[in-house]
Amino acid sequence: MAISTGAIPEAGERAGGANALEAGALEALAPGSALLVVSHGPNAGSRFLLDTDAVTVGRHPDSDIFLDDITVSRRHAEFHREDSGYAVRDVGSLNGTYVNRQRVDAAVLIGGDEVQIGKYRLVYHPAPRQ
Repeated sequence: MAISTGAIPEAGERAGGANALEAGALEALAPGSALLVVSHGPNAGSRFLLDTDAVTVGRHPDSDIFLDDITVSRRHAEFHREDSGYAVRDVGSLNGTYVNRQRVDAAVLIGGDEVQIGKYRLVYHPAPRQ
């Protein structure tokens, strides 16, 4: 269960944001980067940094984010940096990619969005605005 910091979400950020530990990690993020935190599924609590223009996700060992579970396709999804943050795009996975429990081909993310890839639910946290 996440611990609420009591902070009011920034414009464009969903309620249910980062707990106190994650908030410290978010403050340290470079502008234009983001953090994905596994909220449910194998390796809950793991963090993945989004800090390049494109980040691949899948069960293939060469993926930037390696999710070792049969529910994840070898080449499942990609995160792409955009002006406003990051977007996620499904790259032909069998089980699909979901944002806030809605299956998507592609979606621009805002703070607090939950991205589901296989059994993994990852919460998107962009770097604080400068």
